[in-house]
Amino acid sequence: MKNSDRDKAKMSNTKFDELLSNLKTSKWNIMYFMFASTWFFLIPFQSLSGAYIAPSVGFHCRPPENLNNVTISEDNCSYKVNTSSEVQELPCTSWDFDKSIFSSTATSEFNLVCDREYLRATYQSIKMFGTFVSPVIGGYFADRFGRKIVVVVTLVTFTLCSSGIAFLHNIYAILVFRFIVGFVNIPTFYTLTMEVTEMRLRSFVGILTALPWAFGTMAWGGIAYFIRDWRTLQLAVSLPNLILFPVLYFMDESPRWLITKGQHEKATKVLKKAARWNNSKLPPEDELRSLMQEIEEEAKKESESPKDAAPSAQTNSSRVRKKLCNLSRPLLCSTRKISLITVFMCVDYFIVATVFYGLSLNGTNFSADPFIYMILTGLMEIPAYSITAPVIQKFGRKKTTIFGFCVSGVSLLALAFIPEDITWLVMTLAMVGKMLISAAYQTIYVYVNELFPTVVRTKGMGIAVVTSRLGSMLSPYITDYIGPLVPWMPSMIFGGAALVAGVSTMFLPETLGKPLPDTITDLEDNKRREKRTDVEGDAEEEKRLNS
Repeated sequence: MKNSDRDKAKMSNTKFDELLSNLKTSKWNIMYFMFASTWFFLIPFQSLSGAYIAPSVGFHCRPPENLNNVTISEDNCSYKVNTSSEVQELPCTSWDFDKSIFSSTATSEFNLVCDREYLRATYQSIKMFGTFVSPVIGGYFADRFGRKIVVVVTLVTFTLCSSGIAFLHNIYAILVFRFIVGFVNIPTFYTLTMEVTEMRLRSFVGILTALPWAFGTMAWGGIAYFIRDWRTLQLAVSLPNLILFPVLYFMDESPRWLITKGQHEKATKVLKKAARWNNSKLPPEDELRSLMQEIEEEAKKESESPKDAAPSAQTNSSRVRKKLCNLSRPLLCSTRKISLITVFMCVDYFIVATVFYGLSLNGTNFSADPFIYMILTGLMEIPAYSITAPVIQKFGRKKTTIFGFCVSGVSLLALAFIPEDITWLVMTLAMVGKMLISAAYQTIYVYVNELFPTVVRTKGMGIAVVTSRLGSMLSPYITDYIGPLVPWMPSMIFGGAALVAGVSTMFLPETLGKPLPDTITDLEDNKRREKRTDVEGDAEEEKRLNS
């Protein structure tokens, strides 16, 4: 691609961000922000439901009443019958469950203990398994058919299935519905909100939309405290999704997406509505049309011929990267820079999800009260998200992410060496680790949306979220299986993984103060401009010293 074409694409990208700035931030933008915030508030009720719907509860084997001389095994999974001729060991098939904390749980109703205990961890991880592929599929549909249609379909399906779980009486049917709930839980809500946010507010909006997740986590602990029956609890936290439905009528498609797809009339209509709601003015229509045409042409060139965007990248190493990134579609591996972003973002998302959900669900090891622990984990997320907003605005996304990963890693590694009887120190280190991993989690949500260009943003974020689901699927088994066998091992795994993520982030570029890229070429232009600026700066410094 010629330099003039790159300059043109760069100018069009910058102008669109300027256009959003001229539209100001008012009713139209706030609508998207409130919608995404409400969604994030409601998500913890499903994502962390295993803590109260299928928790670990005490149980005692209940052998048949007509037997005499019965000895129950220590693990309450079998019993021995002593007769005059032999001692027969039989598996326990009925249990009495401790109801001092929960009056009813899926664990007690479906006997998820002993040889069925794996189903309890599966209840939590199956939702994440559902999201293993859905972000890529959802990203494909969102990029092809639009962000709004994906939002509508997923919200309707999510509400129906999460509410339906309360009426199912088969554990395997419940797992299927949990899988579907995870399958439709994709980040298109967040992407749509970020694409209508002007550059100067993008980091704050990206961070502040996570505060409702923290409040939702705290609310989850509080609601579960008052509702101890699992079916009533499941329905009570699922029906509130209905409050989002009326907002869908007023929401518009992302103008960025409409422009890259050549739907200029619709984009103009959306922008005019935004200007009317925000009491602002658009540039002259001919200038607006010209800007749209420039962005569409650049996006079309890259989607039709990825090689043209970076001919120098067609090397042996790029072919290897393409094999590693087959699932993410060619555009995510078409240049060295976009390939590195894809790989390291996947590493970060896998690790941050593993640690985040591992700490959120590990209340039985760190606290005797599961409700207080859940509330505290949510409370720790509030400063993580609120303080992070100004921090990433001043110090950037990269440094903030590295700091969050590394300090959280050190705290969790130290936790592995602290005696369990020093409860205050155990809780303190666990909460510090939770707070900083939460800060890193939300920062990379902003980061990933600014690293990937518009033409592949939902695909890029989708493949990153897919890897995060692998981590969140893994975390319940680390806490529920490895934890009881080797109590210090989960902390070692989580702490070491967080440090690895901190190192991987060092290879990513900073995005603070840069326009949101619309095309892959914008990434290459930014890289060349940074190198040119560094060279010019070094030359000026050398000239100053010599003088």
